[in-house]
Amino acid sequence: MPVINEQTATIILLIRHGETAWNAEKRLQGHLDIALNAEGERQAALLGAALAAERIDHIVSSDLQRARQTAEAIARSRAAQVGTDPALRERCYGGFEGLLYSEIAARFPLEFAAWQARDVDAVLPPGKNAGESFRAFYERTTGAIAAHAAAHRGKTIALVAHGGVLECAYRQALGLSLETPRDFKVLNASVNRFVVEQGALRLLSWGEVGHLQPAVLDDLS
Repeated sequence: MPVINEQTATIILLIRHGETAWNAEKRLQGHLDIALNAEGERQAALLGAALAAERIDHIVSSDLQRARQTAEAIARSRAAQVGTDPALRERCYGGFEGLLYSEIAARFPLEFAAWQARDVDAVLPPGKNAGESFRAFYERTTGAIAAHAAAHRGKTIALVAHGGVLECAYRQALGLSLETPRDFKVLNASVNRFVVEQGALRLLSWGEVGHLQPAVLDDLS
């Protein structure tokens, strides 16, 4: 592994929130503000315990409560504060939000087909919230990660976010096209380690879930 300059690099622990009831039933959440379920709370507590001895200089969460609750479990073990950043929110899915995949396919067949075909510029139908394209979401989230890294050079930060945010970081770090299928797992309450040096995001480890039992869910939320 290449040597990391600890004075100029930023280590990022990018963490997905614990499970929600909607994760369990595969209902799309997006910007809808869903709390952790009992299993998610258990996962968050285990995550906090697993990270208790690690250096973490700053903790920043998406402002949605499933991410905040997970971040607060990490913070409790070290008497730390949690900052929030709406730019770390999940992708906004517009009219898809709150629906099962089968319901989306039935109500919005054309938009669903474009989504499944990975049309990264496709416009989503309006709902409670205005949907965003995958390209816009990618630019928002990778920009937010870069901004936090630049603000905390030489530090280790925990960013607690969502499945789609993790996907965007993984794609950027590995140079993957936005159009390629997602062939990697995005796990609830997982720890995913990156380093940012000279503005470049590099993956150190992916999908650490050894602190969790039983197996976690793999779905975007």
